[in-house]
Amino acid sequence: MNDRPSVLFVCVHNAGRSQMAAGWLRHLAGDAVEVRSAGSVPGDQVNPSAVAAMAEVGIDISDQRPKVLTTDAVEASDVVITMGCGDACPVFPGKRYLDWALEDPAGKGVESVRPIRDEIEGRIRGLLAELQAPVTR
Repeated sequence: MNDRPSVLFVCVHNAGRSQMAAGWLRHLAGDAVEVRSAGSVPGDQVNPSAVAAMAEVGIDISDQRPKVLTTDAVEASDVVITMGCGDACPVFPGKRYLDWALEDPAGKGVESVRPIRDEIEGRIRGLLAELQAPVTR
């Protein structure tokens, strides 16, 4: 049995916000938290501006690929954080749901993605405190 909390980040394309959030959580929590991300309508690739913005802070998400949201992923997660996926996100009893209203980085350059990246970092640090998970970095 796994005692680590598990978090699923969901946005429509799984190409920007959810990928940056997953990258931050992996970076800050290491193996203390199980991290997933998915999209209701996954894109073809992770947003290059999101990859570049994360690289600026030493987090490499270039190897990530958008994944389709499945009911299995939701069932396997303790916390589901949605970022604009609306009604496409399945809801299961006993799961904790958070909706983070974040600007969509789609079509934006790195300079416009930086503030989104930084807001996500703050929210991830707050989430780690709520989960009482150690911050390894």
